[in-house]
Amino acid sequence: MRTRRGTCYQGHNNFTGAQLTVNRKRIKLVSGSPAVNSSGQHDFFGALPDDIVLVILAKLGATAGCPADFVSVLSTCKRLNGLGLHSLVLSKASPNCLAVKAKSWSESSHRFLKRCSDTGNAEAAYTLGMICFYCLQNRGSGASLMAKAAIRSHTRALYSLAVIQFNGSGGVKTDKDLRAGVALCARAAFLGHVDALRELGHCLQDGYGVTKNVAEGRRLLIQANARELAGVLSTTPSSLFSGKGLTWNPLPHLVGPVCRLLSDFGCNVPAPEAHPVNRFLSDWFSEKPPGPEIRLCSHVGCGRPETRKHEFRRCSGCGHVNYCSRACQALDWKLRHNLTCRQGFDGVEFNGGVDENDTMVGER
Repeated sequence: MRTRRGTCYQGHNNFTGAQLTVNRKRIKLVSGSPAVNSSGQHDFFGALPDDIVLVILAKLGATAGCPADFVSVLSTCKRLNGLGLHSLVLSKASPNCLAVKAKSWSESSHRFLKRCSDTGNAEAAYTLGMICFYCLQNRGSGASLMAKAAIRSHTRALYSLAVIQFNGSGGVKTDKDLRAGVALCARAAFLGHVDALRELGHCLQDGYGVTKNVAEGRRLLIQANARELAGVLSTTPSSLFSGKGLTWNPLPHLVGPVCRLLSDFGCNVPAPEAHPVNRFLSDWFSEKPPGPEIRLCSHVGCGRPETRKHEFRRCSGCGHVNYCSRACQALDWKLRHNLTCRQGFDGVEFNGGVDENDTMVGER
C-alpha cells in the first residue's frame, strides 16, 4: 500500500539514525517513513495511505447533510481536494450532498453533477436529468440522464419517467404512452416508491393504461398509505407518543363496509419532506417563472412545470389547480385542497379518476 509520496506504508518504524531532509517547516525522511515537522512530531496524515483517505471521504460524502459539509473538508488541504474528486468518493455522494440550490446554480455546479453522474452515481444522474429536462429545457439530455439512473433501479427516476410518459412531456399530446407509464410505475412500485404505488393504484382503479382492477388498485393505495405511515414511524418513532408528528382522530361516519385508506380513519401523517430536486424546481421557477400560459403542479412538494400548454390535468371541482399526476393530486387533496375545493364541501371523496377531457374527478 502506498502513501501520497509514492512510498510504501511501513507502519511503525524506528527513526533513530535515519537520514533527514529539511524542507521549509517540515523534515522528511528519505527512507519513506512518516514526515516529521520542525517540532519533531511525526506527520501521520502525510503517511496515511490514499486508500484509507478515499474510504473516509466516501463515507463523508454518503452521510453529508448538505454540500457545504463536503466542500469544507475538500478545501482543507490540497491532498483532500484532489482525493475528494476521485470516482470512488463521487459515486457514493448522497442526495443531500448533491442538493445544489437554484440560486447558486452555475456551470461549475453543472460540471460537478455531470462528473458525479459519470462515476455511476444514480442520484446525481437523476438530479441533473430533472434540472436539464425541466429547468434548462434540454429534454433529450435530461431524459437520457434519468434513464441512466432508472437502469440502476433508481425509484425516483423511474417514477419521473412514468410521469413524462403519462403526460407526453416534451412533445405533443399524442406522444403520451400510457402503457409505458404504467410499466415504469409498476417497476418503481415494486421497488417500494410510495408515489408510484399510489399512481399505479389509481391507474388500476380507473383502467388508465391498464386493465381495470378496482380491488387490486385499492390494495395498492392502502399499501402506499401503510408505507407512508411506516416511514414516519421509522424516522421519528417518538412522534407517536408526543402527538406532534402523528395524530389519530377516528372518524366513525367514514367507517363502512369497504376498506378505507388509513387517512380516512383519521390517521394523519405529516407531509413528507420534499426531495432536494423538487425544492430546486420550486425555487428555480419562483425566481424564473415559466411562460404566461405554462402552469406549475399545484402540489407544494412537486415543482414540475408544464412543457406545453394545458399539459397537466385540472381539478374538476374548482378548476383552479393543476396536477402532473394522480399521486400529486391525492397528496395535495389530503394536505390542503380538500379545505378549499368545493368538492370538499359537497362531501365528495377523491379517487383519482380522469374523464375523457383529462380532468381529474371525484366520486360520491
